[in-house]
Amino acid sequence: MKKLNLIFTVMFTVIILSGYIFAQDPVKVDPKHYKVVFENDQVRVLRITYGPGEKSVMHYHPDAVAVFLTDGQSQFTFPDGKKEKNNVKAGLTIWSPAGKHLPENIGEKPYELILVELKKK
Repeated sequence: MKKLNLIFTVMFTVIILSGYIFAQDPVKVDPKHYKVVFENDQVRVLRITYGPGEKSVMHYHPDAVAVFLTDGQSQFTFPDGKKEKNNVKAGLTIWSPAGKHLPENIGEKPYELILVELKKK
């Protein structure tokens, strides 16, 4: 009986931790910066806003298209610790492949963009 309880405890712990590890939806882990403005069965559209010096937590996005609404300076930190700085201009539109990152506004002004996430069929 003790072995059975141990097995259930381990399974429960793994399930809880896997939910934490994989729950990297930016809307859930960082609702201050990420808001859903539209969603259907093909796309989810996010409005993303960061004040000067603000940063997020590590999270995941599927393949997406980003449209920058303001000029901005950001830095992405990736799971392997690599950092990438970006300077963007309002109106710039880019393809963003799926992946995890931790973004930060390293500029002195608010930073805003629309991200159109593509859903797999």
